[in-house]
Amino acid sequence: MRPVKSVVLLDAPEGAGEFDEETLERMGHEVIVCHGPEQKHLCPILKKGGGCELVEQAHGIVFELDLDRPMHRAILRRYQEVVKEGIPIRALIRPGQAEKYADTLAGVETWTHEPSVGELDAFSARVEGYERTAEEE
Repeated sequence: MRPVKSVVLLDAPEGAGEFDEETLERMGHEVIVCHGPEQKHLCPILKKGGGCELVEQAHGIVFELDLDRPMHRAILRRYQEVVKEGIPIRALIRPGQAEKYADTLAGVETWTHEPSVGELDAFSARVEGYERTAEEE
């Protein structure tokens, strides 16, 4: 097993379902959880000139916030604007949201169910692929 060196950001609301963070950690990733902004507060990444230290550290992002909320869609779009090319972003969405939010999800791979170990392994491989590319630059 390789030493822990990569960060996967899990952006999920507090009290959300049990995402399998442990599997990603066993695969050698540090998983950092962000529960998103509190109600009626703007996420720092959406503020003019704002950024997010967690996003800047991430080599992969799993987005589980509610796409039916305009602010959450804006956060996902902002991730797509600011993350380095090659950093994988996966969104855990509800059935029907892929069509409803196709523009927002352009370039983002999706899961419509809790990902299996195999799906997490594929995501982990994408994160590691980004790391290899980044190391070569």
